[in-house]
Amino acid sequence: MRPLIHPILLCGGSGTRLWPLSRKSHPKQFVKLMGDESLFQSSARRLYGSGFGAPAVVTGSDFRFMVVEQLAAVEIAHRDILIEPSARNTAAAICAAAVALEAKEGVSLMLVAPSDHVIPDADGFRATVQAAAPAALDGQIVTFGIRPDRAETGYGWLELTSKPSDDFAPVAQPLSSFVEKPNAEAAEALLAGGMHLWNAGIFLFSTATILKSFEQYAPETLFGVRDAFENAEADLGFTRLAAEPWSRLEDTSIDYAIMERAPNLSVVPYEGTWSDLGDWQAIWREGDADEAGVVTSGHATALDCKNTLLQATSGTQELVAMGLEDIIVVAMPDAVLVAHKDRAQGVKIAVNKLKEKGAAQAETLPRDYRPWGWYEGIALGPRFQVKRIVVKPGAALSLQSHNHRSEHWIVVEGTAKVTINDDVKTVTENQSVYIPLGAVHRMENPGKLSLTLIEVQTGSYFGEDDIIRYEDVYSRGQGAKG
Repeated sequence: MRPLIHPILLCGGSGTRLWPLSRKSHPKQFVKLMGDESLFQSSARRLYGSGFGAPAVVTGSDFRFMVVEQLAAVEIAHRDILIEPSARNTAAAICAAAVALEAKEGVSLMLVAPSDHVIPDADGFRATVQAAAPAALDGQIVTFGIRPDRAETGYGWLELTSKPSDDFAPVAQPLSSFVEKPNAEAAEALLAGGMHLWNAGIFLFSTATILKSFEQYAPETLFGVRDAFENAEADLGFTRLAAEPWSRLEDTSIDYAIMERAPNLSVVPYEGTWSDLGDWQAIWREGDADEAGVVTSGHATALDCKNTLLQATSGTQELVAMGLEDIIVVAMPDAVLVAHKDRAQGVKIAVNKLKEKGAAQAETLPRDYRPWGWYEGIALGPRFQVKRIVVKPGAALSLQSHNHRSEHWIVVEGTAKVTINDDVKTVTENQSVYIPLGAVHRMENPGKLSLTLIEVQTGSYFGEDDIIRYEDVYSRGQGAKG
C-alpha cells in the first residue's frame, strides 16, 4: 500500500520580478498567468488525487481569504491554513508545516512545493513524487531535479553523483551538491557536462526526518516555531501562529538552514516540462508564440515584431507595437513595463526605484482585493474620490465610521442591505444612499449574485486608515482596510 503524501503549499512570495502584473498586494501565485486558473489553483490541483492528502497552505494574513476562495473555486478542501505573522523565509514556514502536520497526523510524509510553478503534466509529476516516496520513508531528504534544456542562469542547479538513465527514470540517487545560480559561461559547462539538473525547490521527506534535521542544524528555529505553534490561535478556521515567538525567528531559507548541511540528501530526476515563471522572459518562453516568436495577450497587436511579449490587461485599452525585437511590454491601467528580454530579471530593481520615489504602483494594484470582494479607484480629486465596489454574495463589510469623509453609495447591480446608525434599509439597482460623516454604517450583500455599487467619497482625507471598526465578521483589527 502506498504511503499517503501530504502536500504543503508555500504561498508567501511577492513575485516582484513579474511587476506590474504581480505586486505585493496581489502576488503572481494568485494571478491567471497561464490559462483559466491561477498558478496557486493549478499547483493545488496538481497535488490532488489518489495517494495525496488534502493540502495545507502556509501564507500571510493578507492572503488567507484569497487562499480559501481560490481553493473553493476548484473544489479542493484544505487540511490546514497556517498564518505567518510576518515573513521569515522558507525555513520557518517549512518547519511550521512539519510541526503542525505531525501534531495532527503523527509521523507523515510531506511534499513541500511552491505555489507559483508551472508543471503541465500533473499525472507524470505525481508519479515521480510517488517513485521518490521509498527514499523519503528511508530517512532521505528528497529534492527534485529538472532535465535542463538550456544554459539557464536564473535557476540554481543540482550536482549529481551519477548520470541519469537514458530514459530519465525517476530513481533516487545521492545528491552531490547544490550549485548557486551560475553565470552564462558556467551554465554552458553545467549543461554540456550532463551531471547537473535544475533545482525545482520541491522537497519530499518525513516529518520525523526534517524535524530531526532542524534539531541538529537549526535548533533555534525549531524551538521558536514550536513556541509559535503551541501558542497559536484558531481564527475563522485558520491557524494563526503566535506573533511574539515568530518575530524572533531568523529570516533564512531552507537551503541555508538545512539542505547545505544535511548529509542525507537525495535527488530524483523529473523529465517533464517545468518552469518557475520567475520573470517575463519565462512567460514569453511558456507562451503560445506565432511564427515570429511573438506572444500576445489581451488587446495587443504586433506589427513586424520578433521574439517579443505583448501583454495587455485592460479591456478598454489597446496595446500596439511596431518593429520590436526581443522586447517585453506589459500594459496595465496604472503602470507600463517596457524592457529588453535580457533585462527581465532586473525588474525587481525597477520596483525598488518606484518604492524610493513613493509610487503606490510599486506594491499595490488598482484593484484592491478584500475578504468580502474588491474595489478599484475610478477618479480622485482634492475633495472627492470615486470607487467601484463589488461585494460577493453573502459577504459584508465591517461596521465602521469615518472621521474625515462622508459617502454616497449608488447601487448599479444587485441588492444591498445598508445599516446607517439605527436605520437598516434595502437599496436596489438605480437607488442610492447617503452616509454622513461620523455615521456608523455597514454594507451587506444578502443576494445570490455579486453586488456592484459606485461609491462617491467627499471630505478632507480618503486614506484606508480612516476607519473606526466596531464589528467585523473577518476578525480584522482596528485600522485594517475595508
